[in-house]
Amino acid sequence: MTQESTIQLSLPEGYTFRKLKLTDYSNNYIETLKVLTTVGNISEENFNKLFQEWSQNSHIYQPHVILNKEGVVVSTGMLLLESKLIHECGKIGHIEDISVAKEEQGKKLGNYMVKSLASLAEQAGCYKVILDCSDHNVGFYEKCGFEVGGVEMVHRFFRY
Repeated sequence: MTQESTIQLSLPEGYTFRKLKLTDYSNNYIETLKVLTTVGNISEENFNKLFQEWSQNSHIYQPHVILNKEGVVVSTGMLLLESKLIHECGKIGHIEDISVAKEEQGKKLGNYMVKSLASLAEQAGCYKVILDCSDHNVGFYEKCGFEVGGVEMVHRFFRY
């Protein structure tokens, strides 16, 4: 990340950034995530199971949301912390699942989410934070302080 990424953004008045809660299943979390990619039909039971897995492994999984003035989820993001053997048992952060509800785009919520997750990775002692994105999103992530640092390779097992 570049020095520009240390510039702090603020959320619009009344908006909040916080960890995901179990009650967010019925608070627009799934619908907001669907702006990003195919989510499928996620039952509340399956969401609860996955949320419990994330909670039991909160040293790895750190899902976050941004809520609007009405308390509705309007942005999503996930920080994954990976412990490595290299770099003296260092850690790296992975940013995933950045999504902003269509009606909320243009308010710099995605930028705030990415920078906040990167800051959390730094606070957790990560020596770097990385993310994968499609070519058409490179400009957005550059505005968030990231730079192209490699090539992503994929071997898919399921088609989505």
